[in-house]
Amino acid sequence: MKLSLKLPLAFALTLTLLLAGALFGIWKLNSAVAHFEVDVLHEVAAQNKGAEIASHFAVAIQEWKNTLLRGSDPKDLDKYWSSHQKEMGAVNARILELEKLVDAQSEVHPLVTKLRGDMESAQAGYVAAFEAFKAAGNDPVAGDKAAKGRDRAATATLNELRTALTVAEARSSEIAVSSARTANRVAITVMLLISIVTMGGSVWLSRHIANDLSQAVHLAQSVAQGDLSSRVETRGHDEIAALMRALGAMQDNLASLVARVRQGAESLANASTEIAQGNHDLSARTEQQAAALQQTTSSMAALGSTVNHSADSARQANQLATNASSVAVRGGEVVGQVVETMKGINDSSRKIADIIGVIDGIAFQTNILALNAAVEAARAGEQGRGFAVVASEVRALAGRSAEAAKEIKTLIGASVERVEHGTALVDQAGTTMGEVVNAIRRVTDIVGEISSASSEQSVGVSQVGQAIGQIDQATQQNAALVEEMAAAASGLKNQSLELVNAASVFKLQGHATQAAPSYSMGTPPSRPPMLATKPAQRQLASGTRALKAPATTPAKPAAKAPSPKLVAPAKAAPAPAQTASGDEEWETF
Repeated sequence: MKLSLKLPLAFALTLTLLLAGALFGIWKLNSAVAHFEVDVLHEVAAQNKGAEIASHFAVAIQEWKNTLLRGSDPKDLDKYWSSHQKEMGAVNARILELEKLVDAQSEVHPLVTKLRGDMESAQAGYVAAFEAFKAAGNDPVAGDKAAKGRDRAATATLNELRTALTVAEARSSEIAVSSARTANRVAITVMLLISIVTMGGSVWLSRHIANDLSQAVHLAQSVAQGDLSSRVETRGHDEIAALMRALGAMQDNLASLVARVRQGAESLANASTEIAQGNHDLSARTEQQAAALQQTTSSMAALGSTVNHSADSARQANQLATNASSVAVRGGEVVGQVVETMKGINDSSRKIADIIGVIDGIAFQTNILALNAAVEAARAGEQGRGFAVVASEVRALAGRSAEAAKEIKTLIGASVERVEHGTALVDQAGTTMGEVVNAIRRVTDIVGEISSASSEQSVGVSQVGQAIGQIDQATQQNAALVEEMAAAASGLKNQSLELVNAASVFKLQGHATQAAPSYSMGTPPSRPPMLATKPAQRQLASGTRALKAPATTPAKPAAKAPSPKLVAPAKAAPAPAQTASGDEEWETF
């Protein structure tokens, strides 16, 4: 919040608090008055009703006595008895009014209820006594005896009620007085608290403004003295906070600028020193690279010859594998023909076995016929003896034919089994020959791939040879760039040292306890020697870049180093910017 709003709001808040305190005091006073009116006056009215009840009841008792003493005269009897009834009616009316005044939850209400019952009993007793009085011929003694003790319970309850009303009135008065005193004390306390809060707020506001202004003055003095390490912390939104934020932003921007200038100067100083030392390493590594390139060229020539020989051998192996595949295919076809032939032999053997079976059957039938002929010859006697001899010979011949047929059948059966076994073996040979053919085909494919890979390797080796030639050319150009970098590094180092000394005047956060580095113009800061792996990595990068875009433009001679008295860093090393080829080859390192 701005001060133009904060100060008026502070005064308005003070007046508001004072007004609130006054209104609170008035409210507490009105509350005390209302409590007095509601409670105390209410209790006083109830106490007055109790007094009226006692007064009317006393008059009613006196009128009863007058009725007894002067009741001999009918006129006086009606007069005093009517007055007694009137007073008792007034007593009952006041009791009803008192019941309305008394709270049903208070301790007085049961006494009022009891008093009403006692009064009704007393009135009923007086009526009964009056009837006894008239029945006795207006005898006062009989009437007094009949009414004796009728008023004691009502009188006792009435006295107890009046005492309770007096106590309640006193208690209400004490509560009202206590409430008034409490309201007074609370009002005073609230006014004191408001005063304390108002004074505290005024002191806090004045100190807040003074502290913010003192911080702004301190920050301005620190910036004027060159100290940019101070911290600015603002939480408000007023004019002073806006001033502090503006000063803080100014300090931060100035500190950021000085830090960037100092960091850039130190980086330039370190980089120039590293460049100067790197030139010596680069020169030595360039010579080593040239020697290594010569060895690589010789090795690549030998490798190319070996790869060509391997390619020729692979082509010959491919041709041999192709021929072997053709031979295997033809062998597979021959084996298939053998399998078909064996199947035909097997079928012929089965047919021969069937024919032998037929011959065996014929021999058996011939033997039967010879036997029948011998029987017929025996019947013929002497005439058939010659025929019997012939029949016996035929029978013997048929027996030998049957035995020969059995032997041939046995041999043919064994031959059939062997032929079947041979057919199975020939089938297996055909399957194996097919697998051999497939294996030779796969070998042929693999040898073909090896031949293609050997051809590609031969092409790759030739490309590597060309790349090595380009690397050799780039290495020669790098040797010329070393001289240019030496001159540029010398001028860059002098300019960066001047910039570091100029930026060391300012004190930044994080450098508060660290002294600014001071460099002399003649002796740069010491630097550890470069590792042997860095030039190798630079050589690899140079070779990769040479493969992509070989530089054919020869490097120009190094320009004269700039004067160390110049301040502009942009003019520190103009030599590398003379040719685009020199810039590209310097970036690779």
